[in-house]
Amino acid sequence: MSFWESLRIGASGLLAQRLRLDTIANNIANAQTTRTAQGGPYQRKDVVFMPENKRGILPPFVAARRGEPVAVQGGVRVAQIITDPEPGPRVYDPTHPDADEEGYVTYPNVNPLVEMTNMISATRSYEANLTLIDAAKRMALRALDIGR
Repeated sequence: MSFWESLRIGASGLLAQRLRLDTIANNIANAQTTRTAQGGPYQRKDVVFMPENKRGILPPFVAARRGEPVAVQGGVRVAQIITDPEPGPRVYDPTHPDADEEGYVTYPNVNPLVEMTNMISATRSYEANLTLIDAAKRMALRALDIGR
């Protein structure tokens, strides 16, 4: 794996986890939003990742056997941002402006505990990708020092 490939993989992880953190922050910010432009309460969003693959590139062991350049497949990309269809809790509050005929208000399906746990996970993944990039940079600097 080349130095640049390591940086590319780490950068893809940083971008993906940043989007995940942004989505989590949006969920937390809308935890009490009972009315949206689409009508109804806010629906929780979640990010779906998938491996980043290059089309038309042989696996490394096949390319090496054939004497062709080895291209490492790796990294991550965001496949989509999905909306959680689970209904939110209904709370009896007849004075709320979004209460239905029976006096119940449907709140968003955002659980702050789940969002905080996801936020910690995304933060740790982000830090791991930063560590990867830093290690690749240190290795490249050490290689340059050898040549001096």
